Amino acid sequence: MTMTMGHQKSVPRGSASALPGAVVLHDQEFAQFSDLIYRIAGISMAPSKKPLISSRLAKRLKHHSLDSYGDYFRLITSPQGKDELQMAVDMLTTNETHFFREPKHFDFLRQRIIPERRKGMAFRVWSAACSSGEEPYSIAMVLDELLGNQPWEVVASDISTRILDKARNGLFPLERLPEIPKPYLSRHCLKGVGEFEGTLLIDKPLRERVRFMLHNLLQAPAKLGEFDVIFLRNVMIYFDQETKQKVVSHLLPLLRPGGYFLIGHSESLNGVTDAVKPIAPAIYRKPD
Repeated sequence: MTMTMGHQKSVPRGSASALPGAVVLHDQEFAQFSDLIYRIAGISMAPSKKPLISSRLAKRLKHHSLDSYGDYFRLITSPQGKDELQMAVDMLTTNETHFFREPKHFDFLRQRIIPERRKGMAFRVWSAACSSGEEPYSIAMVLDELLGNQPWEVVASDISTRILDKARNGLFPLERLPEIPKPYLSRHCLKGVGEFEGTLLIDKPLRERVRFMLHNLLQAPAKLGEFDVIFLRNVMIYFDQETKQKVVSHLLPLLRPGGYFLIGHSESLNGVTDAVKPIAPAIYRKPD
């Protein structure tokens, strides 16, 4: 049994938010951060998100020995604050995800999309808001199972450099183990031992089949070629209607005719686009 990185094969206040040190996020400061993250990432931050902003940025205030969120905002919007701005964006745009989340989509991928693929052509999937990597690795496990050594590729993108680094490492808490079907665990996952106890590592061969890249959904993507499937799941819930339309209009030109576009089950493309047609819950197809 091969050992890798110490891992072994797995068996089957009202208007303000208070922080320690009495640093308070005031309404005007919250509005500044909310407007900034909307302009950069298209994410709408409701007033209920004030505790999230204050808690996620608290360590950065401490790191820079700043006394207010206003001071931190001035830092990240200054010419010398470019790197810190990316850090703030990383911290405010990271969302929780899981392996094989919304499993019916993976059943559909196995049972319908892959069997009807174009023979002799590389099968390509884009996970367009991949977060820490659970979704693209789940996709890759399915493709490896069904396509094996046939040509296939998974591209995964996110706006957060920090979360992309985490995704590339493929290292996850062991609590994620029950999310992964046992055959995939045996084939693709390494269980931490020694200093890595309590972790789960995606093995190198599968990690190498996923290409991670930094991409802002508000911007037109680089020339990536056409995809057979695009996953854009559980991110549009943070967008207003105008932003949804903009994001989808950037992605659909890269979906081949007859390709599939998958969104989260709590999301809809009603009023967003009519360029793809619904065929199953949260699954759309681009006409041939």
